[in-house]
Amino acid sequence: MTEIGFYHLLTTPLERALPRLLERARGQGYRIVVRAASPERVEHLNSLLWTYDDASFLPHGSVTGGNAVQQPIWLTDRDENPNAATMLVLVDGVAAADLASFARCADLFDGDDDGAVAAARQRWRAAAAAGHTLSYWQQTEKGWEKKG
Repeated sequence: MTEIGFYHLLTTPLERALPRLLERARGQGYRIVVRAASPERVEHLNSLLWTYDDASFLPHGSVTGGNAVQQPIWLTDRDENPNAATMLVLVDGVAAADLASFARCADLFDGDDDGAVAAARQRWRAAAAAGHTLSYWQQTEKGWEKKG
């Protein structure tokens, strides 16, 4: 089963947290698919990953740039895995029907949005019922803290 980490964003927005999470996952050798809610959101994240830090570079692509097989990070709004990723990152409250095809999943959700928190709880229950291994991470001023 898939190891799923739920990441409760409280101190920084997704736009600051996502690149750091992707850097860490790439450092651990993962190929990654990032799934967002819409094509517009994918393009926003695509731009973000080019500009988030002048001193860093995250090789990535999306349907507009093509060549998924060569991209270690693929941004999409579809249920697909064209770069043979072993890690899935879910943003914008997106749920995935194909969790079992990934070794790891990170589900990032906005802790300041009551609807996003409620939806994350529903995704947690569904993942637990499916037998996945779950962990919950809460963002603090000091960084990510694993909670019971």
